[in-house]
Order: sequence, then structure tokens, then C-alpha cells
Amino acid sequence: MESNEHPGYVTSKGLQRPLEVFGLRGRYIYWAVGTVVATFLLFVVGFIFSGFTVGLIMSTAVLGAGGGLTFIKQSKGLYSKKDDNGVFIFARSIGE
Repeated sequence: MESNEHPGYVTSKGLQRPLEVFGLRGRYIYWAVGTVVATFLLFVVGFIFSGFTVGLIMSTAVLGAGGGLTFIKQSKGLYSKKDDNGVFIFARSIGE
């Protein structure tokens, strides 16, 4: 595909889109990788100190919580901001 402005150069239409891997977009890829790494480390620590069953239970809890949080936050949108609910009163100084 050639652009009319610059003949001979191929342009990509997807340059302004966020990176997507396995349905995860943008910053949530890092959240998922962090969850998997934390799950693995917690399983190893739990296995060393308490045995296989405890390590498996701990890692399942972390994987479930981290995965759930990642997908819930992603469903709110990639560029979601904090929503402040309520009435806000900004007082001015008397001298203004």
C-alpha cells in the first residue's frame, strides 16, 4: 500500500493502536506477567516451607485474584481514570 503524500513508502494503519497479546491490551500485559511471576514465586515459597498442597492453594488464590483484577480493570477501559463521586466545594480566599 502506498501513500499519496510519499509514493514508494509503505504506511501502517495500526501504529496508533495499543499492543495486544492474548486479548490483553497495553499496560494490562504487564499486570498479567506480574501476576504469573508472583504466582510462580509464591508457589515455590509455599512448597518449600509448607508442602505442595499449601503452595498450590496460595498460588491459585494469587492467580485468581490477579487475573480477576486484571480483567476487571481492562473492562473499564485502557485509559480509565479515577471517578470521584460526590459534591466538591472549592473555597476561594477572601483576597481574590
